[in-house]
Amino acid sequence: MPQTSAESLLADLDEQQRVAAEALLGPVCLLAGAGTGKTRAITHRIAYGVATGVYPPGRVMALTFTNRAAGELRGRLRALGAGGVSARTFHASALSQLNFFWPQVVGGSMPRLLDSKARLLAHAADTIKLKVDTATLRDAAAEIEWRKTSRLGLDEYVARARPMPPALTLERMVDLQRAYESLKDERRQIDFEDVLLAAAGMIEAEPRVAQQVREQYRFFVVDEYQDVSPLQHDLLRLWLGDRNDVCVVGDVSQTIYTFAGASAEYLLGFPAEFDNTVVARLEQNYRSTPAIVESANRLMRGRPGALSLHAATSAKGLAPKVTAHNSDGAEARSVANAIAAQLGAGAKPESIAVLYRINAQSQPLETALSDAGVPFVVRGATRFFEQREVKEALMLLRGASITTAAEPLFKSVSDVLRSIGWSQDPPELRGAVRDRWESLNTLMTLAEEAPQGTSLRQFVDELFERQASQHEPTVSAVTLATLHSAKGLEWDSVYLVGLADGLVPISYARTEAAQEEERRLLYVGATRARRSLALSWAASAAPGHGPARQPSRFLADLA
Repeated sequence: MPQTSAESLLADLDEQQRVAAEALLGPVCLLAGAGTGKTRAITHRIAYGVATGVYPPGRVMALTFTNRAAGELRGRLRALGAGGVSARTFHASALSQLNFFWPQVVGGSMPRLLDSKARLLAHAADTIKLKVDTATLRDAAAEIEWRKTSRLGLDEYVARARPMPPALTLERMVDLQRAYESLKDERRQIDFEDVLLAAAGMIEAEPRVAQQVREQYRFFVVDEYQDVSPLQHDLLRLWLGDRNDVCVVGDVSQTIYTFAGASAEYLLGFPAEFDNTVVARLEQNYRSTPAIVESANRLMRGRPGALSLHAATSAKGLAPKVTAHNSDGAEARSVANAIAAQLGAGAKPESIAVLYRINAQSQPLETALSDAGVPFVVRGATRFFEQREVKEALMLLRGASITTAAEPLFKSVSDVLRSIGWSQDPPELRGAVRDRWESLNTLMTLAEEAPQGTSLRQFVDELFERQASQHEPTVSAVTLATLHSAKGLEWDSVYLVGLADGLVPISYARTEAAQEEERRLLYVGATRARRSLALSWAASAAPGHGPARQPSRFLADLA
């Protein structure tokens, strides 16, 4: 590529983006705030390195955490003339290496990749005569993932064990994991975390594997570095060997996966880990209005590693507005009416999102948007009435509506839900067991919201009508999403709902570290908005249902 084309790649960057792009060799730490054009910066940096001849395309590896993000990187690099550069997830890179080296090092074909831990865990539970439900198995799978990404053996896991799902003691959890590993070995299978562990083990144990891997890739770029786990960090160091040509990109304020093993300490400690690191700070926000940027800054002010964003536009925009409601249903109807008004004024549905903390919060929103005639799509989760536990509950409620004598609706629904694990008090921990409880509790709340005198048969008929009405296919639609699944996305208008203590921060976030992660999660949600940000909370799930909620402790900083 001619030199003029290389220079034009830099011409499109701001001053700090250009600093990062021109630092092609040695360690580079790019601290990139929300909406500051980090993807633009790293793709232009790679393309500039290729255009100037510093980077042979086939020796560059861009690493990220999702297939979607890797695909976006590949598309942008192709458009910039750097299509020969590899852009993959950590797992895809490690799997490719395993497929290549396994026959040489171990012999034969690589073990089969396990597509579901829960299914094998169910078989493992049977072998040790342990009876647990599907939600508990999903939580056990999450514990296995955390243990392995933290590079903990079972003995170390016992020493550092986290609180267990309600149905399992630590001893039985360890028994289940041992049985899982034995069964997996017998069947010659590996799970996704084993892919990274095996790739790291081969490089550590086999000098010729290490040499070949390091000859193939010379230059590394790692996106979302605040989300790297100890296992991923160690694998990256093994890929590098004694070299230091690595650029990491991240934002401490968007660290929202520590429960899964991520650690922002690798991003914060990068300059100490690599001598002579070039540090560039991207703080010019190109996404949001100044009013939204100011709110986001207030939310994170004084937090370690937090960047101070500056809006690129001078049009201040409206300050985020907080509204309070007496119930989740009232909040959902208010949001639906506001969105309907926006659509009536010409806004496109796909430019609007409603974000919330947990999946069960989608139910009143789905109902309210349907009633208002607003098309919507639930991102990253099954619609409420299609969830397995909700379907199970509906079928049992239908049966009960035929056989149960007349009695108060609350008691009838409560009896059915208790028979499949619902209790008045929620589980103490995050995870699939808690998610299941939230979904069943939402059905209980619907029963409490039903008009006085509603029979069980009428209530069940209403539930099935709601289920049927939400099968309409939509193309141009408002997005409903959890705060976690909204990461990396953006919309013109964002509604952040359920901003009450117990939801944000979530009730089981009791330690200071956990509450700080909840603050960062809210920051991620707020910075998804380009033009308008609406904040709301409800005093109860349903009128008269449980103790009154208080507004989120974070609202004072955000609004």
